[in-house]
Amino acid sequence: MTYRKFMRGAMVAAMLCLGLPFMAQAQLEGLEIPAEETETETMPAPLEPQLNEDGLPLLTKVDVDAWLDGYMPYALETGEIAGAVVSVVKDGEILTSRGFGFADLETRRPMDGEDTMVRPGSVSKLFTWTAVMQQVEQGNLDLDEDINTYIDFEIESPFDEPITLRHLLTHTAGFEEVVRNLIITNPEQLISIEEYLKTYIPPRIFAPGTTPAYSNYATALAGHIVAEVSAMSFEDYIEANIFAPLNMNSSTFVQPLPTKFEDRMSKGYATGADPKAGEYELVPAGPAGSLVSTASDMAKFMIAHLEEGGPLLEPDTSEQIMTPQMDITPPLNQMSLGFYQQDFNNLRSRGHGGDTMFFHSDLYLLIDEDVGLFISMNSSSPMAGVLRGELANKFAKRYFADATIDFEPRLDTAKEHAAQVSGVYESSRSSKTTFLALVRYLGQFPVTADANGDLILHTLSPNPSRWREVEPYVWRRVGGHERFAAKLDEDGDVSHVTFEPVSPFTIYMKPPWYRSSALLNPLLYTGLGLLLLTLIMWPVRAIVRRRFGYKSEAERRERRSYHLVRIGTLLLFGVLGLWMMILGSLEADLTSLSGSFDIKLLMAQLGQVFFYIALALTIWNAFVVWSSGQSWFAKLWSIVLILSTLVIIWFAYISGLLHIGTSF
Repeated sequence: MTYRKFMRGAMVAAMLCLGLPFMAQAQLEGLEIPAEETETETMPAPLEPQLNEDGLPLLTKVDVDAWLDGYMPYALETGEIAGAVVSVVKDGEILTSRGFGFADLETRRPMDGEDTMVRPGSVSKLFTWTAVMQQVEQGNLDLDEDINTYIDFEIESPFDEPITLRHLLTHTAGFEEVVRNLIITNPEQLISIEEYLKTYIPPRIFAPGTTPAYSNYATALAGHIVAEVSAMSFEDYIEANIFAPLNMNSSTFVQPLPTKFEDRMSKGYATGADPKAGEYELVPAGPAGSLVSTASDMAKFMIAHLEEGGPLLEPDTSEQIMTPQMDITPPLNQMSLGFYQQDFNNLRSRGHGGDTMFFHSDLYLLIDEDVGLFISMNSSSPMAGVLRGELANKFAKRYFADATIDFEPRLDTAKEHAAQVSGVYESSRSSKTTFLALVRYLGQFPVTADANGDLILHTLSPNPSRWREVEPYVWRRVGGHERFAAKLDEDGDVSHVTFEPVSPFTIYMKPPWYRSSALLNPLLYTGLGLLLLTLIMWPVRAIVRRRFGYKSEAERRERRSYHLVRIGTLLLFGVLGLWMMILGSLEADLTSLSGSFDIKLLMAQLGQVFFYIALALTIWNAFVVWSSGQSWFAKLWSIVLILSTLVIIWFAYISGLLHIGTSF
């Protein structure tokens, strides 16, 4: 799914979410809800909730189960999600572990918090970081040592500073984004973690320690380092040192899924409205996302970390792993050591999110309240991301006063600072050297200011979001708790911006002028339109000439240049069409990026020769037109064709479409 489609669905889902808590409220306040009848008695109406000193419901099993019963079924139906699991822990105990909807739409097998296994995706990383810190405790690893000292291959550096484990844990190693073989479905294509790491070393585009840029490769590398220093496979290490001490008997990193777990695994779906299940997903970068677990097992993991590491880590190490490390954009949420901040206003939270093609999950540790929340949904509906976030947000506000604060007034500096921040931005989590640079370009978004000085983020959703300045260079989203902030450099210019919830691992910078969509998009659309008009007028002119018997008096060379330049333009559009097919494949299914995809990719890359042929033909055509005494309109149009073709090549260059290779 493209970011554009996700954001469009997300905004719709956010509106729908507003109605979900009212169903839970109706249950808890004893409104007129039809009572279920049994053979002997009528079920009593729900009780009024017990309230704490802040006038909020007490977090008890009875209350949270009633609230979830009101929230989750309607959320799944509204979001077209087949099923979900939720677990909540408090004070060292599993408060509840529930399933909602279906694990298998065909057999109508229900989701079950204790029994159903799900794919938490990148929540897997928390296990990897826990393993790293165990080895740090034992003296086998040093967070600030060059990682090349721990592996039998070399991560080459274009920078003076080496990559350290601390950089891996904080996503500041500077790796370029890579997606090839991130998720596959054919077990025969599954390679070892070591082979994956050696085969797909991504380029480094940022100096280590300077720029947050989320990296699955970095996490897989950390997991491999744990395996190297412990002389165990990564899967065996996690089993012996995390799963076993916590009695997580329904969890594994092993791929493919062990036979004993197959009947318990939830199916994954595109949406809950489509009963066709997807294939089981395999993650070659295993430490970054191959975990399979249940809601109850994830609850045990949450309890351990809420109890200062429990049997997994020493209290000092547990405190260290929860402490923010990178003050990149204060006061926004930042990275800790693997865990990241996801505070709800004044309510402190640490955790991680995770996504595969079909599963979408979140884990929250409310570290001051000794409370944890885990949710995993088994469908890729665009609303899944919003609904899981709304669940956590509503949960926090329902039970904890610190999660709700008054919306601060707008600062007097709002207009001045908004004007300073306005511009086009692109993500640090991106590719620079491959055709995925096109995704970086397409992901650029403008930030503008309204008449009151509020910022308007024109992300790829149909409804821009509005942010009000509440601290110097800090804005809060109108209608939400998320914050947006700008960091200034020594000269007082904007170095970068970012916003929650992605602020711990992604920042946004203004692209250089030659890569800015603010300049290139108008030129690109104009160039494409003029070239398309040229192609349209080609047959129109031929029809008119034949209809009215017009005889061209142009010389043979002029006619040849006229036709050839249009053939070149047609080839140029053909190459662009092939790139559209490639992007469609990338959007449709990350698991199919091999074989026939490689052929299409190489064809498109080699097709760049037609860009140069088209340019050469436009230049030759201009020479013929200007030397043959044709009309001034013809001369002007010949220059327009050259400039339009140059704009297309310029776009292809900055988007990585001129790169040759199948590594991405």
